[in-house]
Amino acid sequence: QVHLVESGGGLVQSGGSLRLSCAASGSIFSLNVMGWYRQAPGREREFVATFSWSGGSTTYANSVKGRFTISRDTAKNTVYLQMNSVKPEDTAVYYCYVRTVGPGYWGQGIQVTVSS
Repeated sequence: QVHLVESGGGLVQSGGSLRLSCAASGSIFSLNVMGWYRQAPGREREFVATFSWSGGSTTYANSVKGRFTISRDTAKNTVYLQMNSVKPEDTAVYYCYVRTVGPGYWGQGIQVTVSS
């Protein structure tokens, strides 16, 4: 079983910055992708950003491109999401995601609230 620990959420003012962390542990044989999704109240969960471990490539949703940056620490099996110039519409529960050669796993979610 893969366990994901998310941290770094909280309350931040519009235009400010926040950094989320997600550390993976457990039965990880090969880590392929780690990333972030988010879900706002009354809305569907949506893709935010991912990091491909093997290729080192990153992908971003258009809504966060240029403002958010995803990065990794391979030694710690950890992915980060640096959130800059945040907007009220970024308010959501953010979920860490990891995919190995086998199944994918989700974190429990962490709240990010951006005040106007």
